[in-house]
Amino acid sequence: MTQPGVSAQPLSNTLVTIIALCCGLIVANIYYAQPIIELLAPEVGLSSRSASLIVSLTQIGYALGLFFLVPLADLVENKKLMLVTLGVSFLSLVGTALADSPNVMLILCLMIGISSVSVQVLIPLAAHLSSDEKRGQVLGNIMAGLLLGILLARPISSLIADHFGWRAVFYFAAGCMVFIAGVIYFAIPSRQPTHKTTYFKLLKSLKQLMISQPVLRQRSLFQALMFASFSLFWTSVPVVLAREYGLSQSEIALFALVGAAGAVAAPIVGRLADKGYTHQLSLLAKLIAALCFLPSLFELPYGIIVLALTGVFIDFSVQANMVLGQRAVYALEPQSRARLNAIYMTSIFVGGAVGSLIASPLYEAGGWTAIALVATGMPLISLIGYLVTTKKQSKAVS
Repeated sequence: MTQPGVSAQPLSNTLVTIIALCCGLIVANIYYAQPIIELLAPEVGLSSRSASLIVSLTQIGYALGLFFLVPLADLVENKKLMLVTLGVSFLSLVGTALADSPNVMLILCLMIGISSVSVQVLIPLAAHLSSDEKRGQVLGNIMAGLLLGILLARPISSLIADHFGWRAVFYFAAGCMVFIAGVIYFAIPSRQPTHKTTYFKLLKSLKQLMISQPVLRQRSLFQALMFASFSLFWTSVPVVLAREYGLSQSEIALFALVGAAGAVAAPIVGRLADKGYTHQLSLLAKLIAALCFLPSLFELPYGIIVLALTGVFIDFSVQANMVLGQRAVYALEPQSRARLNAIYMTSIFVGGAVGSLIASPLYEAGGWTAIALVATGMPLISLIGYLVTTKKQSKAVS
């Protein structure tokens, strides 16, 4: 059945693949700078102490965009909103490539984060375009593309910077935005939301959704804890690989590619969720995330292989849980999917920011043991919370 406000076009497998590719390329904008801040910071006049602001402001910008821009997708025509934000991304990326002063660089990093939320307009649009029976499968395929963008951005950035300089990374990203804008303009159906209200009432309704939808609150918290563990791992593991295993920048980039294998979780889990296995898969994803760090606590002969497997399993479980959460959240109020997505994704990236923020001090204080224990505790809390809430819900139903 066609969703209200959406032009009557089927969501083909080809279009799903195109949307997944676009999502991966857009979200990569947030992560390109992470492995190359030591290269670009001195050239724009940032001290080593201030260099991390490049990453922090990009993430802050993304959180701001999630909260203030994504809800607009329930109010204005979706394709137009995406094209405008992609235009801002393009200009910000080109400006970053040309930047030669710290203030300009930091402002542009903030703008890159804000404008990259077009990906979170595209995902709910795909949910609107898909049927109820295949929504999990569609979201799974798209989220696989999103996770690949997150995981591949770092090695791609390192390799481009090694061969062509750090400015080429942002020119490459800007070119990708032009490509995506063309794809969206010609291939993505239009959607005019039927929701009638003002922008400020729309923002106010975010609070009402949080209060009225316990599933939204629960899924947001559980996935925030999972993503915090994911971010803690991927922020700290490059330091571990360099200090404890002596890997070079290029070798660390290759290690990051191993973790991309976890992206296969999304399409598999999406299909199984459509068949009614959401509860079982939610438990399994949280359990895997809680257990996957434990082997790395012991002195094993092939420690680097254990770390690589940990990366695969944490990526697999976090990606699976994200798809399951999205599917549950999108089913709550179809006419409010953009705002539901804004709340869900903002919570996730707050969790990710916390994981990244504590990584360095935690590693300096207790080494990898401290990282692994905290990274285990986060999904464990998520698992316990999920068991408690589902038990309460089953009692209420009975």
